[in-house]
Amino acid sequence: MSTVDQKLAELILYVASACEGDESFGSTKLNKILFLCDFLAYRKLGAPITGAEYHALPHGPAPRRLLQVLSALEQSGAMKIRSQKRFGYEQKRPLALREPDLSHFTADQIVLVNHIIRGLWGRSATEVSELSHRFWGWQLAEEKEVIPYGLALLAEDAELSERGKKLADELAEYAAKLTATDAS
Repeated sequence: MSTVDQKLAELILYVASACEGDESFGSTKLNKILFLCDFLAYRKLGAPITGAEYHALPHGPAPRRLLQVLSALEQSGAMKIRSQKRFGYEQKRPLALREPDLSHFTADQIVLVNHIIRGLWGRSATEVSELSHRFWGWQLAEEKEVIPYGLALLAEDAELSERGKKLADELAEYAAKLTATDAS
């Protein structure tokens, strides 16, 4: 497993473990949490947490190698995916079967991950997906195209369409809320 895949695997285990008590946590929410962790870390800390490539899919951004990493975690016995019905839909719930190796992460990265998890706690997969859809990098990317991390840095004064500016502003507001909770 590459270093990026290893970091992604350990972050998946950490998020799955931290979200164990959140009934709304499933694979869709995992995708969006991972995306927000990496892109907001790039914006706030200057580098993504895992360095994984994210591509635009019809229902939002996702790590390009997510399925391979999840499969490796399952094959190694570190994780299992439990299927259950939730509101008439099948929820695929990742369950960590071992503790994550946090040596791959800095304290600032873990603090950011924890703030994102707290901010999304109890929100449905649909709500979390809609939040990731506000990121105009996903909006502008072609299907399966890699979303560059640098798009997380664009501010309101970047040369964007009015729609792009509105989406960038909404993401910036969300990042500011996370930063505000960081101070408390």
